[in-house]
Amino acid sequence: MRMELSGQMRLEQRMKLAPRMIQSMEVLQLPLLALQEKIETELSSNPVLELDPSSVDEALQTSQDDTAVSSDQELVVDNDGNNAEDFGRLDSLGDDFKDFVNQSRPMRANRRGDDSDAKYEAMQNTAASPISLHDYLMDQWHLYETSDAVRAAGEAIIDYIDNKGFLTVHIEQLYNKDRSPFTIEELNEALKLVQTLEPTGVGARDLRECLLIQMNQSKEYLPFERRLISDFYDLLLENRLPEIAKRMNASIDRVKEAIAHIAKLDTSPGLLIGSSGNRPVMTDVIIEPREDGPGFTVRLAGANMPNLRVNDFYVKMAKNKDVGEKTRQFLQQNIRSAQWLMEAVEQRQNTLLRVATAIVNYQQEFFEKGELYLKPLPMQRIADEVGVHIATVSRAVAGKYAISPQGVIPLRSLFTGGSETQDGKEQSWNVVKVMLQDIIANEDKSKPLSDEALAKKLKEKGVKQIARRTVAKYRKLLNIPSARFRKKF
Repeated sequence: MRMELSGQMRLEQRMKLAPRMIQSMEVLQLPLLALQEKIETELSSNPVLELDPSSVDEALQTSQDDTAVSSDQELVVDNDGNNAEDFGRLDSLGDDFKDFVNQSRPMRANRRGDDSDAKYEAMQNTAASPISLHDYLMDQWHLYETSDAVRAAGEAIIDYIDNKGFLTVHIEQLYNKDRSPFTIEELNEALKLVQTLEPTGVGARDLRECLLIQMNQSKEYLPFERRLISDFYDLLLENRLPEIAKRMNASIDRVKEAIAHIAKLDTSPGLLIGSSGNRPVMTDVIIEPREDGPGFTVRLAGANMPNLRVNDFYVKMAKNKDVGEKTRQFLQQNIRSAQWLMEAVEQRQNTLLRVATAIVNYQQEFFEKGELYLKPLPMQRIADEVGVHIATVSRAVAGKYAISPQGVIPLRSLFTGGSETQDGKEQSWNVVKVMLQDIIANEDKSKPLSDEALAKKLKEKGVKQIARRTVAKYRKLLNIPSARFRKKF
């Protein structure tokens, strides 16, 4: 067989994403808070990118954040204290730019006041990182006076306590006959001690044990409640109150009173320590009723965000042939990066506004009257109206929230499927869920409706062809228990 190398030509089409397009898609998908963080990061890393001073002044007047970390640094050109002359020299930079390239320091846009003072103030007002549950337990455990073996066993147990406060492994799994410096008996002794640590209930292996630990360490005398959890926990989970009352030789009212007492206990005690607060939601879109007539106005919440620009000093420096080649290449690369970011931000704002406006125009009845008037809306419909790809619409609404007459809502929730009602109108599946919640909220809790009965009730309200299994699916999505567990005695 003969082997040889040969060349050939062929014509083909390929789709490639340029870095510019990738950045544009990434910026489009960012929520407002993440976009602001990206801009701050780019301002710190790209020397040619700066804030427009006029937009900075406007942002200062409207900003609600008095602890901004990125602060202004006063521009100093020389050290003789005569700053007025320095700024005059900077204003005169023009045709004689070459004479100043190697003499003047590069300019940066004035940011937001005194840099050191504002950063120090921000650090002073920043909350300290919360201690983790593991560290909190370890700090208490090291105060116990025990043998070295029990101390090591306790440390091993604490290592396997999750953020809710439960021991996630069987106690036998922590014992290794050849390597462990403790015995099974010492492990069990350490577990009993760990279960006395704060918060009360940590170290339990299941919810039943967690409740019993809290009741045993409670200052109240709760023998009936302890017996209820200890001996009839499974029946309690199945809501068999009459059987429990009969076997405990008590009335149903006494059992219900004990359940109300138990309900005050913590089912996840570990979350009391080290739990971080929820990340705040920043709205990207503001929807308001028109003052001059029906309908709504749509505007972007970040419309007062400071404008970006490329520093003229560096633009001229990048074109100056007297500057070194490596320096000019570095500046040109950063200028391109800054321009791409500015274009991506502008495109994001325009696309988001167009998409949000199209959504509001279609869902106008929802914003006027509420959830029962939400219409089925596929993303393709908005994409066709705006004139973009459906993936662009998906990215535009991802993680974005709007403040409206119906409260703060995620934009993605306005896209729903649906079906026709018995009178031929379109009805969103979200509307069906709201109707289901309303029916269950108003049912007789002594005789709760089954899924089959709920399906019949929905059909009476005009929902067309809804099956029992669909009702069961919606009920689970809404975290509503079945009829057996909704029953009240």
